[in-house]
Amino acid sequence: MRWQDVLKENIRTIDELKKHIRIDPEEEETLRKVVDIHPMSITKYYLSLIDPNDPNDPIRKMAVPSKWEMDVSGSYDTSGESESTKMVGLQHKYSQTALLLATNVCGMYCRHCFRKRLVGVSTSEVLANLENAIRYIKEHQEVNNVLITGGDPFLLDTHILERFLIGLSEIPHLQFIRFGTRTPVTFPDRINLDDSLLELLSRYSDKDRRIYIVTQFNHPREITPQSIEAVDRLIRSGVVINNQTVLLRGVNDNPGVLGELQNRLVGIGVCPYYIFQCRPVKRVKKHFQVPLAEGYRIVEEAKGMMNGHSKRFKYIMSHWTGKIEILAVMGNEIYLKYHQTRDPRNIGKVFKKRLTPTAGWLDDLEDV
Repeated sequence: MRWQDVLKENIRTIDELKKHIRIDPEEEETLRKVVDIHPMSITKYYLSLIDPNDPNDPIRKMAVPSKWEMDVSGSYDTSGESESTKMVGLQHKYSQTALLLATNVCGMYCRHCFRKRLVGVSTSEVLANLENAIRYIKEHQEVNNVLITGGDPFLLDTHILERFLIGLSEIPHLQFIRFGTRTPVTFPDRINLDDSLLELLSRYSDKDRRIYIVTQFNHPREITPQSIEAVDRLIRSGVVINNQTVLLRGVNDNPGVLGELQNRLVGIGVCPYYIFQCRPVKRVKKHFQVPLAEGYRIVEEAKGMMNGHSKRFKYIMSHWTGKIEILAVMGNEIYLKYHQTRDPRNIGKVFKKRLTPTAGWLDDLEDV
């Protein structure tokens, strides 16, 4: 079976969803309104991971719309992506990295998505001209890597992905190319049913310039025989796989769950890269964000259950000013460090802020 045919079976309406899991009749009308604003799309595979009788199932929380998505507190652009956009579909926030928005489509529309403004909704920010983007990268020799993301670029046909790799491989100052994709987690059939994708990755990932995949496992139950097979096939194609977990309330805000996840990822060959503080995105913040004080405690307790390899990640806020590492909480003060910045002069800067129990983002913190 072709992966494209499998994807056609996705659950996209509340009526379809009701055939598989129980929906509270009192919430049904609200969920229909949510889906009208931010579409739902769940692969049959990912749906099979959900306990249909548990309304608080952690896998369900990431896939199924919630009444909390009617809460519009927060911002649709928490990381300042609009300010970093140099042309439609190309962002250049950090000097060494160019980001290409290749599509607005995903195998599954995660309810905690930080690009909720775009994914499944609008193509206005999607790359319109690959040649112009390649020309920009060629002209900016400080760029040594490119992140192809979206949406999910692995939802593009393999021959389209090849166009990206052909063009980018001709740029001598690029040291590696990354794909941001959640298909190993939510839609492993994309990888397991398409040998041409693996052949393409193998051809362009060599000893001199590797292809990296950045994926997002958030819960141990996402590590299944199918996802393990997808990961293994990618590794055997010469690809390096990193993982960016998002700390999510009701999903992995438990030290035991978080520790188990990172340990198991290392076991299957996926390198923990970041744990992200959930961004204060509209229709996400109220439902998923854990306060920083609580998040720091969870992460540190989880580290006590991890080996050296599984705790190599950094706990990060991806703020509009840059990626900020959360170093320590001491009393009512939080210590932070700029890991990446829009302004290179701030790289490595350590600073502290006054922490309140409910603060979930840099903008919520007070000056000391």
